[in-house]
Amino acid sequence: MADLADDGVRLEDGRWVELWHGGATAGMPVLFLPGCPDTRQAAYPGDAAARRLGVRLVAINRPGYGRSTSHASTHLSVADDVVAVADALGIERFAVAGMSIGGPYAVACAARHPDRVTALAVLASPASVPELDPPYHRDDLDVDGQAFFNRLARTAPEEAVELMRPDFLAYVAQLNPSDPDDTALVRRFLAELDPQDAEVMRGATGEVAGLRLGSDQAIAAGVREALANPEGYLRDAAISFRAWDFRPEEVCCPTRLWYGELDTNASVRNGHWLAERIPGAQFVIHPQTTHLAVLHKHWTAVLSGLTQKNQVPPTGSAG
Repeated sequence: MADLADDGVRLEDGRWVELWHGGATAGMPVLFLPGCPDTRQAAYPGDAAARRLGVRLVAINRPGYGRSTSHASTHLSVADDVVAVADALGIERFAVAGMSIGGPYAVACAARHPDRVTALAVLASPASVPELDPPYHRDDLDVDGQAFFNRLARTAPEEAVELMRPDFLAYVAQLNPSDPDDTALVRRFLAELDPQDAEVMRGATGEVAGLRLGSDQAIAAGVREALANPEGYLRDAAISFRAWDFRPEEVCCPTRLWYGELDTNASVRNGHWLAERIPGAQFVIHPQTTHLAVLHKHWTAVLSGLTQKNQVPPTGSAG
């Protein structure tokens, strides 16, 4: 049996999975998979909405993020980890939501464990990139960027990790998450984001885990946890742009796909691809919306759609 603590689960193979529990203590369970590089702290802004809706919100750090043990993970192995976490928490049936790079992991979980997953939300996520036309999840890539993602799609994950390691470590060094000056760190981090996404992070309200959301302290804590170990990002990037080892057609639970019209990280083409393959999927495009805003401006609608409790109709246009 897995061992359970307040902030994580020790799996049967000895690996540690770091968690955050929010929302209603005994509510309808939603398991959340964050983006890349990101952590369970991405779910903090959803705490108030989860409490209002009676949703038990559990956010999971994938292998290599925060204190979660590094592991040669795949989409399907993470799907199995999600179920192992649910087992440790005494959760039989649950909804799953994935943000950005977390989306394919959520799809894999719904496809692999149809007996456990009640509903699926995919938020601003890449599709199976080599199957897109053209085969890129972004629409703003230059020729060099296209060549890079073509190479990733054909490179074994272990080789891809080492291919990307120097550039990623240089990015981390430039960002300098060990800097004790929260304000300086946050200034450097937000400068890398779309201005609307930076505004969304700044505009988060409430307090979770002793941190005032939107404050320099809260944003800096999330950055430090996401970058404490480079292996999380490197593994995500190594497997996320290859052909999937599962099929979205196998998803049989109610599904909603949420995308932003102005998202350059995962264009709406990704959502169209998924909508054509996941049976009965509802596809919502939020106008004038960028990447992070897809989730963080719509927590109530996303959670109510997953649980069908106090249903909030989707806003935006159907794809």
